[in-house]
Amino acid sequence: MATNKVALLLALSLSLLASVALGRQSQTRLSRAQQCRFNQLTRSQPSRRIESEGGVTDVWDENDDQFQCAGVAPLRNILQPNSLSLPNFHPAPRLVYIERGQGLLGVHFPGCAETFQSEQSSSEGGREREQGRGHSGRDQHQKIRRIRRGDIVALPSGVAHWCFNDGDEELVAVSITNLNNEANQLDQHLRASYLAGGPQKRGRQGEQGPENFQNILRGFDEEFMAEAFDVDREIVRKMRRQDERGLIVKVREGMSVIRPDEREEEEEGGEWGRRLNGIEETWCTMRLHHNVDNRREAEVYSREGGRLNVVNRNKLPILGYMGLSAEKGHLFPNALYTPHWSINSHSIVYITRGEGQVQIADHRGQSVMNDRVSQGDMFVVPQYYASTMKAQGNGIEWVSFKTNGSPMRSPVAGYTSVLRAMPLQVISNSYQISPGEAQNLKYNRGRETVLASPRRS
Repeated sequence: MATNKVALLLALSLSLLASVALGRQSQTRLSRAQQCRFNQLTRSQPSRRIESEGGVTDVWDENDDQFQCAGVAPLRNILQPNSLSLPNFHPAPRLVYIERGQGLLGVHFPGCAETFQSEQSSSEGGREREQGRGHSGRDQHQKIRRIRRGDIVALPSGVAHWCFNDGDEELVAVSITNLNNEANQLDQHLRASYLAGGPQKRGRQGEQGPENFQNILRGFDEEFMAEAFDVDREIVRKMRRQDERGLIVKVREGMSVIRPDEREEEEEGGEWGRRLNGIEETWCTMRLHHNVDNRREAEVYSREGGRLNVVNRNKLPILGYMGLSAEKGHLFPNALYTPHWSINSHSIVYITRGEGQVQIADHRGQSVMNDRVSQGDMFVVPQYYASTMKAQGNGIEWVSFKTNGSPMRSPVAGYTSVLRAMPLQVISNSYQISPGEAQNLKYNRGRETVLASPRRS
């Protein structure tokens, strides 16, 4: 009996120590972000720009209180036609929205097979034969994906990726990096490790940023690298050099030989994965993008209000691992996104078109934002803060990044609202109104949900 008591006490002690350790780890993680205590939220524009030969990288201020609250770092890459965003990786997962254009995306998972081939040009094949390498003129590589306007693209942490704009217009990609994700065991600063290139020049005095987008190969000795790759030192010097072209470069060697399987891409995206049985969703073949502009897939549709498309872990399973999701919204002229709050995520909202009036209230009943927003503006709606938006005369469109793979909202008004779920007597006594007024409050929106049509006079 004594032995059993000792064992039980030992087990309880170990459990308590583990709980304390986990609590401290969680406390450390939470302390990295601010506690979302602020009196005002404002629409935000990029604070600095990194210029490159083939485009620009716009970076928002990651130290802004609202981004610190959400634990994210936003940026926007603009690639000119025939330009390549150089290969890089980052320590935290990133979710991207393709605002404009199209291109090719390479995301290369370690340990996965090179199951795709590209034809090489005759000049390239000739050079390889001259060097005695004995290659057949074909290049083997991992899968290349086609991305288009409206795509939500998932980039896991630590995985190398690049993007090539093979279209006739600029490719604009807006993204947030989730610095609070447990995959990131570093600090709360945005950084990307490049395998080539680097910023042309540093930002303005006092700014941080360009130094966090550098070529990591410069940190190695030439002799070590030459031995690792079994190549001449001259090649290593070119890999390590300070490249004045920047992070996005103009392509001079033809890339027309690289082509994804367009038909396979369409089949994977069709019916948002209902054709998958779970076997296909392995690490090496996992789908990484889904188009959010498909009207037929709208979760919420109102003939006079607008529509909402959501890409979550059900449509794109990898988002379950990344703890992220996205929502694309479109409000028709003068329509209303009714008051609601998010149950399990922060929302980082980026306006893609039009204008609207946004109002956000905190738990104290104070207005923390009442501002007009337009294309290019970004703002954060913290978890549990109530928000609403009204479109102006030309309507408004936005994409909202969520810090949860399965986001949930709770509307205040409309068919699925909390007031609709309550008994009339509770509403009547809560607001000291008559049962008839409570009935109007509860049922006047009919079957409209979070998107409400303009009120008729």
